[in-house]
Amino acid sequence: MKLWRHHSFQKPLHQRLHLPFKPAPKLIQTVPQFSQDPQTTAILNLIDKGNFTPTSVSYSKLLSQCCTTKSLRPGLQIHAHITKSGLSDDPSIRNHLINLYSKCRNFGYARKLVDESSEPDLVSWSALISGYAQNGLGGGALMAFHEMHLLGVKCNEFTFSSVLKACSIVKDLRIGKQVHGVVVVSGFEGDVFVANTLVVMYAKCDEFLDSKRLFDEIPERNVVSWNALFSCYVQIDFCGEAVGLFYEMVLSGIKPNEFSLSSMVNACTGLRDSSRGKIIHGYLIKLGYDWDPFSANALVDMYAKVGDLADAISVFEKIKQPDIVSWNAVIAGCVLHEHHEQALELLGQMKRSGICPNIFTLSSALKACAGMGLKELGRQLHSSLMKMDMESDLFVSVGLVDMYSKCDLLEDARMAFNLLPEKDLIAWNAIISGYSQYWEDMEALSLFVEMHKEGIGFNQTTLSTILKSTAGLQVVHVCRQVHGLSVKSGFHSDIYVVNSLIDSYGKCSHVEDAERIFEECTIGDLVSFTSMITAYAQYGQGEEALKLFLEMQDMELKPDRFVCSSLLNACANLSAFEQGKQLHVHILKYGFVLDIFAGNSLVNMYAKCGSIDDAGRAFSELTERGIVSWSAMIGGLAQHGHGRQALQLFNQMLKEGVSPNHITLVSVLGACNHAGLVTEAKLYFESMEELFGFKPMQEHYACMIDLLGRAGKINEAVELVNKMPFEANASVWGALLGAARIHKDVELGRRAAEMLFILEPEKSGTHVLLANIYASAGKWENVAEVRRLMRDSKVKKEPGMSWIEVKDKVYTFLVGDRSHYRSQEIYAKLDELSDLMDKAGYVPMVEIDLHDVEQSEKELLLYHHSEKLAVAFGLIATPQGAPIRVKKNLRVCVDCHTAFKYICKIVSREIIVRDINRFHHFKDGSCSCGDYW
Repeated sequence: MKLWRHHSFQKPLHQRLHLPFKPAPKLIQTVPQFSQDPQTTAILNLIDKGNFTPTSVSYSKLLSQCCTTKSLRPGLQIHAHITKSGLSDDPSIRNHLINLYSKCRNFGYARKLVDESSEPDLVSWSALISGYAQNGLGGGALMAFHEMHLLGVKCNEFTFSSVLKACSIVKDLRIGKQVHGVVVVSGFEGDVFVANTLVVMYAKCDEFLDSKRLFDEIPERNVVSWNALFSCYVQIDFCGEAVGLFYEMVLSGIKPNEFSLSSMVNACTGLRDSSRGKIIHGYLIKLGYDWDPFSANALVDMYAKVGDLADAISVFEKIKQPDIVSWNAVIAGCVLHEHHEQALELLGQMKRSGICPNIFTLSSALKACAGMGLKELGRQLHSSLMKMDMESDLFVSVGLVDMYSKCDLLEDARMAFNLLPEKDLIAWNAIISGYSQYWEDMEALSLFVEMHKEGIGFNQTTLSTILKSTAGLQVVHVCRQVHGLSVKSGFHSDIYVVNSLIDSYGKCSHVEDAERIFEECTIGDLVSFTSMITAYAQYGQGEEALKLFLEMQDMELKPDRFVCSSLLNACANLSAFEQGKQLHVHILKYGFVLDIFAGNSLVNMYAKCGSIDDAGRAFSELTERGIVSWSAMIGGLAQHGHGRQALQLFNQMLKEGVSPNHITLVSVLGACNHAGLVTEAKLYFESMEELFGFKPMQEHYACMIDLLGRAGKINEAVELVNKMPFEANASVWGALLGAARIHKDVELGRRAAEMLFILEPEKSGTHVLLANIYASAGKWENVAEVRRLMRDSKVKKEPGMSWIEVKDKVYTFLVGDRSHYRSQEIYAKLDELSDLMDKAGYVPMVEIDLHDVEQSEKELLLYHHSEKLAVAFGLIATPQGAPIRVKKNLRVCVDCHTAFKYICKIVSREIIVRDINRFHHFKDGSCSCGDYW
C-alpha cells in the first residue's frame, strides 16, 4: 500500500509528518462502572486477612481479571494494597491499572497514573488511548495521542488502530490523514489490523473512494477486512453495495463470521429485501451463528421492518435470553404493523421477565397507545417517563404529543408541546396533525403560521396536513398560498403534496385547479385518482369521474373502497343504474362488500337510481349500520314516496339505539311531506329538540313549510315562516312559492317570488313559477311582465333536460330534440303512443303551456317534452319488459305525469322518473306519488 496513490492526499508526504492539530479539551470524569467478580473478591478477602501475600505477577493477573470483567471496585481495593506494598512504581502493574481505569471509564485515575509516571511507555499510552476510543470518546483519545507524539513515543499497530478509530468517532479527516502519514512512515501500512481501521476511518469520514482503494491494496484481506468495509457501507445506507461486497467476499473463498452476517441482515433491512434476508438467515443457521445475540436481534429487526412480523416473532421466541434490544425490536415491529395490542402484551411479558423498559421501549408503547386510543395507559407511561427522568428527551416528548393528540386529548398534547425546551419540525408536525385530525382546522392553520414565523422549516408531511385543514375549512385562498409554498420549496412534485392539493382544491369547489394539478402529475397513484374522482363526483361531473375510472383500470390500478364509494355516488347523481351495478360487482370482487363506506354508497346509489328494492337489499346486508346507513335508506324510501315505510324504519333505528342527526330528521320530514302525513310531521317537528336534542334548522323549517303548503294549510305555513328564529332563506321562500303555484295563490306567489329575486336573482325557476301562477289565474299581462323582467335581468330559463342510460351510455334529450342518431324511430314511437293514448282517453293539458301559439302546436310541444323523448328512446332501445329509468333536471310537468300513467299501462312496462324533487314509479296506470307531488 503506497500513500501517494491516493488522489485525496494532495500535500507531499514530508509536509504531513507532524501533527499540528489542537488538543481536545480535557474531559470531565465519567461515571465509573461497578461490577463484582467472585474469584477476585475471594482472593482480596485472603489478602485482607493476611493469609496471602501477592507478588507483582499475582497483582498483574488480578488486575487483568478485573479489566476483563470491568470490576472497578475490586480494582480500587487491589490498587490500595499495591500502594501499601510499595509496588506502585512497577511499570507492568501501573500499565495494568491504567488499562483497568480506562476500560471502566475512570479516566481521572488513568490520567493521574500516566501523569505521575516519570516516563510513561507505549503500553501506558496505548491503554489510555484505547480506553478513550472504546468508550466513544474520540476527542480524549486524540488529545492523549498528541501528547504521546510530542514526547517522541513511537506507536505500534494497536495504538494506530485506536487513534484511527478515534478519528472515525469524531469524523476528523484532516487528523486522520496526518495519522495515515505517520503510519506509512512508521512502516505499519502493511499491517492488516491497521489497514482495516484505515478503511473504516475513510469510510466514516465519507471518503468512500479512498476507503475502497485502501481496501483493494490490502495484500491479504481477511474476514475482518471485509467486515470493516461493508459494515461502514451499511451504516451510511449504501446497503446494495454492502450486499455486493458480501457476495464478492464469499466468492473469494473467505468464510463469513457472525459479524459479517449481522451486517448483511442490517443491509437487507435497509433494502427492505425479505428474500435476501431469508438467504442470509440460511447462512446463519448453516454456519451455526443463529445463536449469536447480535445476529438474532438483527433478524428480528429485519423481519419486522420488511413486513414479515410472524417470522420476526418466531426468531424472537427462539432467543434463549432476549435482552433489551431483542424486546425493543419485536415490540417496535408490532407497532410498525399496527399490532398494538400484541406490542403491549409483549411489554408486559418483558417486565415480568425482569428487564426494565428503556426510552425506546416506552416510545413504542406510546405509539401503541396512540394507535388504540388508550388514554389512561398513555398517562401511566407518561408517569413512568417522569420517574425515569426521560420526559425531557425530545424523541420521547414528541411521542407524548403524538399520543395525546391521537387520543383526542388536545389540551394535554398542547401542554406537552409547550413544555418542549426545543421544538423541532417533528414536534410541530405532531401537534399540527393532532389538531387537523380532530377537525380543529383553524388552530392547525394558526400553528402553521406561528411555526413559519419562527423560521422552522416544513416538509411534505406539514404541507399535506395543512392542505387537509384548508380542505376542511374550504378556504381556497389559503390552499393557493400553501400551493405557492410547495412550488418555492420544491415539494410540488412530491406525490403526497400533489394528492393533498388535488383533494383540497376539489373540496374547495375548484375542480379545474384540481384537474390541472392531476394532469401535471407525472406519477399518478391510487390516492391521486381517488381524490380527482371524488372531486368530479362531488361537483356534478359524474361522467368525468367514470371516464377517469376507466383510465385508472387501463393503468392496472386496483380500486380501493374510497374509489368505489365515490364512483357509486357519481352513478347516483347521474342515475347511471347499469354502471352502478357493474361497480357493485367490483365491490364484490375486491372484497369491499363488508365495508361500511362502500355499503352506504350502494344503498344511496340504488335509491337514487330508482331501485328502492335493491337499496333495501344492500341495506339489509350491511353488517354495521351507522347513522349514514340509516339516513340513506330513510331518505331513499322518502324520495320514492314510501313515507310510512320510512317512518317505520326510523322507529326501528331508534329502537336499536342509533341517535338521529339533523340530516336524518330532514329525511323523516321529507317522508311525511311526500306522503302528505301532516299530523306525523308536526309531531316530529315540534318535539325535535325535546326528543333528539336538535333545534330545527332552515332545512327542517323548509320541509315543514313545504308540507303545510302542499296540504293546503297556507296560513299555517305563513305563520311558521313568521315564527322562525332566523331570517328565511331561499329554500323556505321556494317552498312557499311552490305552495302558491299548487293552490293558485297569486298574492303569496308574488311575495315569495319578490324575496327570491333578492336572494337568488340568477335563478330562472322563480320567474317560471311566478309566470305559471299568473297564467293559471288568467293574468296574462303579469305573465308578459315577468318575461320582460327576465329579459331585462338577462336571466335565461334553464332548459328542461332528461337523461336515460342504455348499455353503459347516458343519452341526453332537450325538448323537441332531433340530434339523436335514432331520432326518426323515437318520433315514430311517440306518434304510435299518441294514437294509443288518445284511444285510451288521454287529453293533452295544453293550459300548462305558456307559449303564445295555436292549440295544435301546444299539443305538439307537449308531446316533444324531453322526458317523453327519453321514454320513447327507452322503449325502442331496451329489452321488452325491462324498467325504463329517466332523470329530469326540473320538476316533471303535469302533462308528462299524466301521459306516463297511460304509457306504462299500454306498454306493460314500469317507468321510473326521477325529477328534481322525488321519484315517480309509473306502473299499471298509476304513480307511486299518488298524484301528490
